Amino acid sequence: MYKLSNTLSFIILTFSFFSCVNENTNQKKNEIEIAKQIPLEDFFKNPEKSSYQISPDGSFYSFMAPYKNRMNIFIQKIGDSSATQLTYEEGRDIAGYFWPNNEQIVFLKDEGGDENFHLFSVNIDGTNPIGFTDFDGVRAQIIDDLPDQKDFVVIGLNKRNKQVFDPYRLNLKTGEISLLAENPGNIQGWIFDHDGKLRIATAIVDGVNQSILYRENEEDEFKTIITTNFKEGFNPQFFTFDNKNIIGSSNLGRDKYAIVEFDPTTAKEISVLYANHDYDVNGVGYSRKRKVITAAYFKSWKSERYYFDSTSKTTFEKIQKHLPGYEIGITGLNKDENIIILRTYSDKSLGAYFIYNSEDDKMEKIVDVSPWIDENEMSNQLPIAYQSRDGLKINGYLTLPKGYNMENAKNLPVVINPHGGPWARDSWGFNPEIQFLANRGYAVLQMNFRGSTGYGRKFFEASFKKWGREMQDDITDGTQWLIDKGIADSTRIAIYGGSYGGYATLMGLVKEPKMYAAGVDYVGVSNMFTFMRTIPPYWKPMLEMMYEMVGDVEKDSAMLREVSPVFHVDKIKAPLFIAQGANDPRVNVDESDQMVKAMKEKGIEVKYLVKKDEGHGFRNEENRFEFYRAMEKFLNLQLSKQNTE
Repeated sequence: MYKLSNTLSFIILTFSFFSCVNENTNQKKNEIEIAKQIPLEDFFKNPEKSSYQISPDGSFYSFMAPYKNRMNIFIQKIGDSSATQLTYEEGRDIAGYFWPNNEQIVFLKDEGGDENFHLFSVNIDGTNPIGFTDFDGVRAQIIDDLPDQKDFVVIGLNKRNKQVFDPYRLNLKTGEISLLAENPGNIQGWIFDHDGKLRIATAIVDGVNQSILYRENEEDEFKTIITTNFKEGFNPQFFTFDNKNIIGSSNLGRDKYAIVEFDPTTAKEISVLYANHDYDVNGVGYSRKRKVITAAYFKSWKSERYYFDSTSKTTFEKIQKHLPGYEIGITGLNKDENIIILRTYSDKSLGAYFIYNSEDDKMEKIVDVSPWIDENEMSNQLPIAYQSRDGLKINGYLTLPKGYNMENAKNLPVVINPHGGPWARDSWGFNPEIQFLANRGYAVLQMNFRGSTGYGRKFFEASFKKWGREMQDDITDGTQWLIDKGIADSTRIAIYGGSYGGYATLMGLVKEPKMYAAGVDYVGVSNMFTFMRTIPPYWKPMLEMMYEMVGDVEKDSAMLREVSPVFHVDKIKAPLFIAQGANDPRVNVDESDQMVKAMKEKGIEVKYLVKKDEGHGFRNEENRFEFYRAMEKFLNLQLSKQNTE
């Protein structure tokens, strides 16, 4: 079921980024097995086939594959050897798709990275392509795919008001769109019961408080049943199967999110279904056919499951016996829930897709995602932890070049890679950028600095108004941890990230000019004032929340100026490479433009790459190649130069 994300999703600027390189002139010890250099394109080209799903009746599976270097949708009858191409997009990858019924596929795409997604459908024989939301400057969302109403879905459109999304019921056969409710301006999410009736709304109140609105029937008015500050609350996910109570995640009265059952008539928790002492538990699944809750999901250093249902547990254990040593995700499930599309992965492999029949325990491989990647040539992503200067435990991952381990890794060139968000997190699994860096001889450190999700409310709140301050210190402390262990060559350390990670790159160069030999900023914020003024219109209802989390442009102006890299370029000593999409709706191109201008005015070395057909990160294959080639050359030059001085 497709649902809106929770009320904090507006801030998540997460984009996974990037790369670098090093042709280290120092020869390593003879006993170290050095990986062969793999072509850059092998890491970053489009997968052979990906995004597999299955039709509701289990007769077809669908996938995305390149057509003229753009990811398009194909379908294939199960048991046949040939596939049918359904879309022929040449300008932009399909952003996402799903099966609403057995006859159609619905998909989303934008133009040039502007994230104003439009909704389309096409019949499975390739006929009758329909554009449903061809409104200029309007963004479409999928709210609910209504799996029991095959000709209808519920979508969100900011057509009436660019700042808010109204829910519409869309007839997929006729294209008719019917307004279900008019968003008064503060509703961020809508939830339907199992009969497809709109029963719950989640709202932002006064910019910083969250309310849950509920009604017994669609004829009734919504009534507020609970209001909390955005730092805590109950996030409804689906109704119980009698459509009376609500299953969701809650951190009310606790530090970590837990899965709970909630009574909307009394606004009280009935029971805690599952809680973990160390990590937030936000995910929960259910069987639509058997009408049972199946499992809760959370992340430690890996993805983990807690099973409520013995049938689901047994099925997954059988699957794991077929695919030992890999993480496994379900990407498709037919309506009878007996035919399953699976995706494997690990830290060293993008994995493969499999089709599994649970009735006869039969597993069949469909395709390797990137067969040109040899996992034996990849590096292990090791879980690590260190302590911040004020006593917080910071978890992260260290990826060392092939042949190295924690014992023999000494004086390596390093790339520090803070994640985007910032209210997101790094996770274990294959990351093409990280593996690319490791293949070129870099050690790569990723850290879940304070504010990273999954570690509880206290850890989350420790990031408030700490951009460029304690959050940056966590990154610095991780870098120093690598130096103290002797793993990092202190003269050959680069910092690189995208979105918030790009901002952290800039602040790292400002605050620690002697620590970093080079920096790469990819679609990063440089000026907190202009960033706040150019956010997308659909973020503006949450602006007060952002002020509390990041800083108020009026009340906290001195602090925001202190943590805006553009005002401190004179402190930067290391060469800098900046990459930006011209159509970025989240971090406006002006963030990079003004940083480059300020650097040049101070006579500081800066390289700038702008792509006119991209947004918040480069999705077009040729642009990815250009970016990574430029980054490889830049970092190789800067870190090798440090090595020879």
